[in-house]
Amino acid sequence: MSQWWGLPVLASEHGAHVDRLLILTHLFIAVLFAGWFAYGVYVLMRFRKSRQPRADHHGARSRATYYIEAVVIGVEVLLLVALSVPFWSRYVVAVPDEGEALQVRLVAQQYAWNFHYGGADGVFGRTAAEFIDDELNPVGLDRDDPFGKDDIVLRNQLYLPVNRPAVIWLSSQDVIHSLNIPELRVKQDVIPGVQTHVSFVPTMTTEQYRTIKGSADRTFEIACAQLCGLGHYKMRGFLHVLSPEAFAKWIEENAPDPNAVETDSFFS
Repeated sequence: MSQWWGLPVLASEHGAHVDRLLILTHLFIAVLFAGWFAYGVYVLMRFRKSRQPRADHHGARSRATYYIEAVVIGVEVLLLVALSVPFWSRYVVAVPDEGEALQVRLVAQQYAWNFHYGGADGVFGRTAAEFIDDELNPVGLDRDDPFGKDDIVLRNQLYLPVNRPAVIWLSSQDVIHSLNIPELRVKQDVIPGVQTHVSFVPTMTTEQYRTIKGSADRTFEIACAQLCGLGHYKMRGFLHVLSPEAFAKWIEENAPDPNAVETDSFFS
């Protein structure tokens, strides 16, 4: 249904609910626009000079507009209470079970997305502001922490398994950014000094997406939807959705060896 309305390919579990709410809202606005436009034309014709040469300070005495306004308010309440609030409670406020969902930390900075995985053990190592280096260690990871030795840190590349809930914990080093993945219907502000989260379930692998698009190089793009400075245009990342087996293999191949010799870079 989303493609009938010119929307991007749908690749997340909650995306259909977003599309339905978006389409219903726009249909309601279209009907409202047509109705008030027709009423405006009627008023112009009804009170034109040739029909009413003298102005009447009492105006129109019909109560039809009160009924129209009541209907408009009723539809708005219905959209809010029956659709928006339940959607917000289920998909925005609620956090999937920690044992079921993949946990990923995102640290945004001008002008890059830094993704932090818990590694093979799935546990995040300690992070602190004193370890932050914009180029080498943007997430502030302490590699001396036992849980941090196998952590994976990537710049502008996000890997997720298909059909598994993912929770992205968002923070910013500098200014407000906004994580935007159109095909997954994900958009969430990243605010400095505040940790927020966004959760979703990818339902389409990158390979399936490439087949639909007819391009062997196409992948899901991550954009910043908040003007964050002169380099805002180049704050671009990529989401790779893999099968569960391929994702497990990717974790195994990219998790640093805890016994390996340390290097200057924290990126895998």
